[in-house]
Amino acid sequence: MKKLFDFPKLIKSFEVAFQGLKIALREQTFRIFALVTLLVVILMIVFQIPLHQKLMLILIITFALALELINSQIERMLNVFCPIHHPEVKLIKDISAGAVLLVSIGALIIGLLIFLPHFLNFFGK
Repeated sequence: MKKLFDFPKLIKSFEVAFQGLKIALREQTFRIFALVTLLVVILMIVFQIPLHQKLMLILIITFALALELINSQIERMLNVFCPIHHPEVKLIKDISAGAVLLVSIGALIIGLLIFLPHFLNFFGK
């Protein structure tokens, strides 16, 4: 009978995934996203953001971080499979980076809509 869970295999999967995050932290853009995430978490605590807004922030941040991981993966794969400069490869990389930019702009707008009233209230305006 087959086991429901292969625990050693599951542990190995998590180790590999954490290794991927460790590699991603070497990328400048991912480190910036990670620092912004830390700042947002601190602001959520300081301003006592309501649960539904916390969920929205967590969702958009997770999406942005995951998309940045995918973007890095695409860039690395293309560098391996096409080490010479190719115009189509550049287009693929540009489109992938554009997706990250689009989500980042959306995250910024969501962050401003949630935090701006708290900042204005905090600074007495």
